[in-house]
Amino acid sequence: MVKTLEALELVARIKDLLWEKKAENVVALDLRAVSESLDYFVLASANSTPHLQALERHVEEKLGEAGLRPRPTEGQSPRWVVLDYGEVVVHLMTPEAREYYDLEGFWADAERI
Repeated sequence: MVKTLEALELVARIKDLLWEKKAENVVALDLRAVSESLDYFVLASANSTPHLQALERHVEEKLGEAGLRPRPTEGQSPRWVVLDYGEVVVHLMTPEAREYYDLEGFWADAERI
């Protein structure tokens, strides 16, 4: 399967931005072989709600400088933030939310990139 270079570059950039702000357990999944509508997820944990908000702001600010803005999403919570950049969707979660919703387990057949 051919990977979309721009999407993979965006995944790598997002992972770097999350590591800059000390996100925990940063994982990227290639969902194209297991989903008809999703391409890539980047998941990361924050150690508190303020840390979660700092991760969100950092990704939005740095990608915004490159002209990238996330699509509007609904249902944001203090435990889980979703940033939808089209082919790449970022899930920032508290460890408790990440364990409860277990997106990695749900998409266990997806390739980790």
